[in-house]
Amino acid sequence: MSRDILPDTLDADVIVVGAGPVGLTTGCALRHHGVDCLVLEARTEGRAYSRANNLWARPQELLAGVGLRDALAERAYPIRLVNFFMNGTQTTPIPIDDVASPYPKVLYSGQDVIETTLAETYEGRGGRIERGCKVVAVAQDADGVTITTRRGEEGPDGRLRCRYLVAADGAKSTLRPQLDLDFEPERFEGRMNRQVDAKLSWRRSLEPDQLWFFYYERGFCGVMPVWGGYHRLFFLADDADVPDRDPTLDEVQAVARAVTGDETLTLTDPQWLTHSRFQYGVSPAYARGRVFLAGDAGHLSLPIGGQGMNAGLHDAVEIAWRLAMTLRGQATPVLLDSYDVERGGEHARLSEQQAKGFRRTVYRGPLTDAALGLATKVVPGLGALLQGTDDLQQLSVRYPTSPLSEDHLQGLSHLLQRGPKPGERAPEAEVTQDGRTTSLFPFFYNPDGRTTGWALLCFDGGASEAGASLRAAVEAVAPWNWVRPRLVLAGPLLNGADVPVLSDLDGKAHGAYGLECQPAIVLIRPDGHIAFRATPDRTDHLAAYCGRIFGPRGVPAASSS
Repeated sequence: MSRDILPDTLDADVIVVGAGPVGLTTGCALRHHGVDCLVLEARTEGRAYSRANNLWARPQELLAGVGLRDALAERAYPIRLVNFFMNGTQTTPIPIDDVASPYPKVLYSGQDVIETTLAETYEGRGGRIERGCKVVAVAQDADGVTITTRRGEEGPDGRLRCRYLVAADGAKSTLRPQLDLDFEPERFEGRMNRQVDAKLSWRRSLEPDQLWFFYYERGFCGVMPVWGGYHRLFFLADDADVPDRDPTLDEVQAVARAVTGDETLTLTDPQWLTHSRFQYGVSPAYARGRVFLAGDAGHLSLPIGGQGMNAGLHDAVEIAWRLAMTLRGQATPVLLDSYDVERGGEHARLSEQQAKGFRRTVYRGPLTDAALGLATKVVPGLGALLQGTDDLQQLSVRYPTSPLSEDHLQGLSHLLQRGPKPGERAPEAEVTQDGRTTSLFPFFYNPDGRTTGWALLCFDGGASEAGASLRAAVEAVAPWNWVRPRLVLAGPLLNGADVPVLSDLDGKAHGAYGLECQPAIVLIRPDGHIAFRATPDRTDHLAAYCGRIFGPRGVPAASSS
C-alpha cells in the first residue's frame, strides 16, 4: 500500500459522507490506495435490515481490484440461474453465470451484511468512521472543502476540512441540493411495490443458487435469497384496491400463493415488511468543483435488475483511484474531470434503460400480455428483454466519449476486427508465464503492486519483426513509473526488455483484443478499462497521451491538491 499523505492542516485528504455500501466502498478503495479518509454517517448504528442485496460480475471485478470482493463473497450466495414465468408459463431460463468473467455468478447477500463487512474492512485498513454526524453545509475554495457538521437535532455545529469531498449520502442527499445538482424525479403513477424478507417454504427449490420472477396480470413478482436463510419476495403491481400502507404477512402470503401457483407457499419470521412507490431521475452532473456524487446521492434508481447499488459501486471505485493519483501529483486535471463525463453519462444511460424495462414490466395491458405469452415459446431470453437489457452483469459499461479514451487503430483492417475499443472493459484472456497457465487480469489490476498502476499490453501480433517497436514502447512510458508494460507474445520470445513476458502462442489474448496478426499497444486503466490503442511504431502517440493525462515526462503533474 502506498504511503499516506495527510497535511497537518486538514482533517483528512478525502471526506466521504455516507456509510452505506457505496460510501464504505469508497473509503475502502481510498485506503487501498493509501489515501487518508474520514467517513461521516448520520446514523448512529449500522442498518438492521437489507435493502439492496446483489453484486453483479463487473462490480465484483472492480471490488476484487481493491481487495473487497472475496470478503463479501464469503457472506453471499452465488446464483447460477434466473427463472422467468409469464402468466404461469415458464420462459427460457437465463444461465446468469454464462459470461466471460472470473466472477460469473451474481452474489446475493443483504445490505446489512454488506455494510458490516465493508465497515470491518475499512476500519481494518486504518479508516475512520464518525457516526451520528450529519453534514448541514458545505463550502469550497481554491484549496479544499469545509463542511459544517451537527450531532443530534440541536447539537453544536462543528467544522471539518478536506481536499476533496465525496457525497454518498443516499437518495435523500443533503449535499446534492447545496451543490445545485438536484433534480425533479419522474414518477410512475398507479403502481406500488409490496415487499417482505421472511423464511420461505414452497414446492420449488429452496437452494440459494437461483432467482424466480413471475409476470402476472398487471404485475411482477420476484423471489430471491437473502443472507441467513431468508428470502425476499416483492410485488410490483397495479395499486388499485391496495391499501397505501405496509402489507401484513398474511396479505403478502396470499398474493404470493396466487402469483406463483403454489398453494403451499408459507412465509414466517418476517424481518422486514414495506411498501413503496416509484420515481427515478439523475443529477445533471456528478461533480461540482472538489465535490463528487456517488451512488444514490446522484440518482434515484428503479428496482429493475438490481442495478442501482451496483452502479454506485462503479462510482466508488472510479472516484477513488482518480483522487489518489491527483493527490500524488500523478495526474493532470483531465483525470478528475473525466469522472463526471463517464459516471454522469453512464447513470443517465442506465436510468433510461431502467425506465424502459419498468414500463415493459408493470404497464402491460391484455394485448401486450397476449403477445408476450405467445413469444415465450420462441424468444430466448425473454426475461432479460423485459428487464430492459441483455447485460444485467454490467460488463458492457463503457466510456467511448471519455477524455481518457483515445484510439489510433482506426484503419480498415481494424474496423473489420471486433476487438474492444478505448472506453470499453478490457477482456480477460488466458496466457502462460514461465510454463504456468494464468490470465491477463492479475497483470493489470494493481500491476506490480501499484494500486493505481496502468498496464501497457504490448502485443506482437505473432510477428518476429515487432520486437524493436515493442521495446521502444516500453521505453516511451519509462518516465511514468506507474505505467507497467507487459509483453504479450504470439511469436518468438523477445529479449532485452525487462518486463513480464506473457506467452500467447495459441492467440487467445490476441483474439480477445481483436489483434490477430497485428502488433499493437493497449493501455489499460486501473479500473480495467481500455484507455488507449495504437500501433507500436507510433510511440509519439503514446508519449503524447501520457503527457496529456499524467503530466510532462519526469515532472509531477500540477494538481489542485
